[in-house]
Amino acid sequence: MVRTVAVLLAGGTGTRLYPASRSHRPKQFLSFGDDDRSLLRRAADRAAFADDLYAVTREAFAEDVAEHVPEADVLVEPDAKDTGPALAYASHRVHEQHDDAVVCALPADHVVGDGFREVVRRGCRVAADASRLVTFGVQPTRDATEYGYIEPGTDHGDYADVAAFREKPDGETAEQLREAGCLWNAGLFAWRPEVFLEEAAEGSLAPLVDALRDGDPEGGYDAVDAVSVDYAVMERTERAAVVPADFDWDDLGSWDALERVLDTDGNGNVVASDALTVDASGNVIASDDMHVSIVGADDLVVAAYDDRVLVLPKEESQRVREVVAELREDDLF
Repeated sequence: MVRTVAVLLAGGTGTRLYPASRSHRPKQFLSFGDDDRSLLRRAADRAAFADDLYAVTREAFAEDVAEHVPEADVLVEPDAKDTGPALAYASHRVHEQHDDAVVCALPADHVVGDGFREVVRRGCRVAADASRLVTFGVQPTRDATEYGYIEPGTDHGDYADVAAFREKPDGETAEQLREAGCLWNAGLFAWRPEVFLEEAAEGSLAPLVDALRDGDPEGGYDAVDAVSVDYAVMERTERAAVVPADFDWDDLGSWDALERVLDTDGNGNVVASDALTVDASGNVIASDDMHVSIVGADDLVVAAYDDRVLVLPKEESQRVREVVAELREDDLF
């Protein structure tokens, strides 16, 4: 039986959950709701199906990753350059240490429901037996504009060919994609490391793959730009396959996502902290040790962490990245 190696992607920051998520406290180390486990810890627990567990991260987070998932082998990237280089680096390291293995790459900051293990095991079998680069496509439950989509092609039973990857759409296009049978791109993958590295060596990650083989990861990272694995490999390869997933899933990418994964009160407020609402509805409220009161206001996000407070209309949740961009310019993130 082929060995399965789970790789947790734990190097991001989750900027749209500012101010809970900061440069020193990225999203994967946070917990929400009644589950006190961090998102990273929850991801590691989901990965218990695997024979081995790795976590790939940047140097600044390495000690915290090891604290949250002490059973994982922590791979420290020379630089943070998005998921393309991270997965090339991790796949190379797994291939060095395990002659015959399947890598299952799992983001460390998603919320996933029941049925995950069965679907992922099926995808790992496809990756092993068919030598395909497997992505997992979640059945849409709404016309989401914050996710990319996957258009399935020829059906092979346990999986389908990938006909096309679709960019994050507007609302009308999202409805059309959902009705056409397209799936959400969940950022979950499975492949044999050697197959992935062969495909990566044909595109923009070629200098990094060559440098990894020559034992020079630092030089390889210097030679490539930051790029997602979708752009670098998955959208270009002819070996991509999609395994449909019917489990509940959310990437918890912005504050409005909390109302999809946490319970609401009688007025539709998500209260993820100590708070009081009076004549208020549809709000998302989260804080660390501060009490928050909202009176006569609807459909807001109010997030208070450390010495920072964020207030914005809930429908504008994606614009938090604009705040973070300006804070970064002033080295305040």
